[in-house]
Amino acid sequence: MSQPDPFTDLKQRQREMWVSFTPTAMFTTPVAAHLVAFAGIVPGAHVLDVGTGTGVVAVTAARAGARVTGLDLTPALLEHARENARIARQDIVWTEGDAENLPYPDASFDVVTSQFGHMFAPRPEVAVKEMRRVLKRGGRIAFATWPPEHFIGRMFVLVGRHSPPPPPGAAPPPQWGSPAVIAERLGAGFEPPFFARGTMSFPALSVEHYRRFMETSIGPIQKLVEALAPDPPKLAALRAEFDDLVRPYYADNVVRQDYLLTRATAR
Repeated sequence: MSQPDPFTDLKQRQREMWVSFTPTAMFTTPVAAHLVAFAGIVPGAHVLDVGTGTGVVAVTAARAGARVTGLDLTPALLEHARENARIARQDIVWTEGDAENLPYPDASFDVVTSQFGHMFAPRPEVAVKEMRRVLKRGGRIAFATWPPEHFIGRMFVLVGRHSPPPPPGAAPPPQWGSPAVIAERLGAGFEPPFFARGTMSFPALSVEHYRRFMETSIGPIQKLVEALAPDPPKLAALRAEFDDLVRPYYADNVVRQDYLLTRATAR
């Protein structure tokens, strides 16, 4: 008999938290193209996109000729993914599910991708084991993550400092942006990983415009702002700290968000 998931409550909060993400997905579409090219996806390849969100990677891979399955924890995002696939005239299989418990047989896929998705699974070792399990030997894993030393990684630290602590044993998502940590986590199941970097350009009329967008479309920030709303001085202090964090990355009406790409072959 399988044991109960100790992170059930956390995953339920994540499922609800990311409902508002859809407006942000548009800005990740160039990253999706970078990831699909970096992954070496070719026509006919069987691809699984973990944490697919609104399906930007899945649709991009399907347009490249792949046979694609997209999985996400949040049903509302999958509804947007279905609509995106319909508009793009792509036939994609959508699954509501958990990166730590993939509902697919062993060795089902040639490529497993994830764009800023699997990094939120609380137990990296479980997510890696599952992604390796569903990959064919010689298949590839390829994903995009946020390095801890750059803006989005630092933003998660800021949010975490003002939020309730996660359950014991949950790994911070920005750890997935460190090449040394990634190499250790992929371990014996994969050949040594290959890395590349890119920058996501996020247009904004001002730092304040950017913050207001993030407060309504990025779940952890949205929830934090809602929690601090009854305490205006604390909320104002958080906003000032956020703006100070953004300013070095903002120029010419663009916030520059550096990301890391990882690719590795399954042993």
